[in-house]
Amino acid sequence: MTRLLSFAPTLRGLPALLRFLVLAAGWAAATAVVAKAAPAPVPAISAERLSADVRTLASDSFGGRAPGTPGETVTVDWLVAQLKAIGLKPGGPNGAWIQPVPLVRTQLGTAPVTLQGAGQAIALTQGTDVYLTTVRPVDRISLAGAPLVFVGYGIDAPERGWDDFKGHDLKGKVAVFLINDPDFEAPAGEPVAGTFGGRRMTYYGRWTYKFEEAARRGAVAALIVHDTPGAGYGWSTVIAGGGENYDIAEAPYRVALQGWIEGAAAQRLFAAAGLDLAAQRIAARSPGFRPVELGLTLAADLPVTHSALMSRNVLAKLAGTRRPREVVIYGAHWDAYGQGSPDAQGRTVRPGANDDALGVAGLLELARAFRRAPAPQRSLVFAFWTGEERGLLGSQTYAARPLYRPADTVANITLDILQTGGPARDVLLVGQGQNSLEDDLVRAAAEQGRTVTPEALPERGLFYRADHFPLAKRGIPTLLLMAISGAPDLVRGGREAGQAWLDGYMRCYHQTCDAWSPDLDFTGAAQDVALAWRVGRDLANSARWPQWRAGSEFRQVRAADGR
Repeated sequence: MTRLLSFAPTLRGLPALLRFLVLAAGWAAATAVVAKAAPAPVPAISAERLSADVRTLASDSFGGRAPGTPGETVTVDWLVAQLKAIGLKPGGPNGAWIQPVPLVRTQLGTAPVTLQGAGQAIALTQGTDVYLTTVRPVDRISLAGAPLVFVGYGIDAPERGWDDFKGHDLKGKVAVFLINDPDFEAPAGEPVAGTFGGRRMTYYGRWTYKFEEAARRGAVAALIVHDTPGAGYGWSTVIAGGGENYDIAEAPYRVALQGWIEGAAAQRLFAAAGLDLAAQRIAARSPGFRPVELGLTLAADLPVTHSALMSRNVLAKLAGTRRPREVVIYGAHWDAYGQGSPDAQGRTVRPGANDDALGVAGLLELARAFRRAPAPQRSLVFAFWTGEERGLLGSQTYAARPLYRPADTVANITLDILQTGGPARDVLLVGQGQNSLEDDLVRAAAEQGRTVTPEALPERGLFYRADHFPLAKRGIPTLLLMAISGAPDLVRGGREAGQAWLDGYMRCYHQTCDAWSPDLDFTGAAQDVALAWRVGRDLANSARWPQWRAGSEFRQVRAADGR
């Protein structure tokens, strides 16, 4: 443009019309150059800084970052110090960095759990045959002769013409569920196929829904039959909590005992009832299924250690210049699984390096990038949630008592497990078909020369397993970046190398080996953090409101907010 203006005096000798045409052509060319360069450059996201922050958060001094432990204090203090150094302002209530999250923590003691019936007694070993916890703050859980009832998938979904309960009375009983949805294992052509999305898990397939439904119907306990494909994780992940549990204080709809029964133990249970588990799985795939009294009872007398604790969400804010009330929220969870039983090397700390120290490190890099860029028109909130590993408790608390009105919240972008296998040609999308943020991700990925790949394992229900979900239930459009939703197409080695990375990581999921290592390659994670920056930056500098798709269960919630 400067060159065009400096050239203007040399045109003075030309006829007026010709002068006008030459200048108009120049202005058009200059405008075209500006338009072509319109996308602002993405600030550098440092793989080295991601690595350094993960190394710190996953160190033994943070103790596995479990809520209510000394590790929480170290973590929260460190986060606040980082956010102050970056130059953000407190984003919590009354100008504070912290949103209090009142929780109950319980630890179930060990004692015999017995199934009785048909003249026999079957002892169930905690951690081997069953995994039981409670979230009730009581000193003891005592059940004597509680009848077991098989309720199939335990779903009541009128909009899908499905009711597994058929009015069956569950008061005082133990509900036994299958994990996932009725059509998860259905072969093509079976009438149920597609009723619940096929291999893609719905919220009805999640263990949280099943436990809540059992409690709503008066059951005293709930057992889910574990199988790795249906759950999306192995038995080692189920028992990682060691009998400990957390919940929001005064939460409704909680059974006295909740948990899982291991697959082989479940087969023995059904055989003791004179039933074949495989045949019952098939029967449960019919809308005509009715609950089955198993003729067995459960007896347990278990001590409970419990305490009330105040955990903390950490929130920071970068105020918008033109529409400060409208906010884009970035989120990641700071908590991990704390300490547990020693592994083969004697390690007890479960450091959660990738899950989700890397997401936290990504949020800090996003904050640094936005501080280096011109101030956004809308406000940005950076939320570091507690209690994700215990049931999304921090984000649930926020969603129940939001600090920024859902009607004013433009979107939520969540980072939870990014890949550490190196640069990738694609980025994985969780929950395809939910909202228009997917289109934003496609455009941002194209600028990087990358593509978007839908999650390969929709049966894992990852869309319902991260901190964006409580916000989605409030109608806020969400985007989740989570690398375990499939094998990334790595630049070095392609999809095969990506599968090798995924398989290796899943062996460490929630275990002591999810640890920082100099062998981890954070360049792919840096790519994804840059994508999150681009999507959020474009929203923060526009008046646009993302929309839910027509088939999304959250569309009407958003519409009620007038968006």
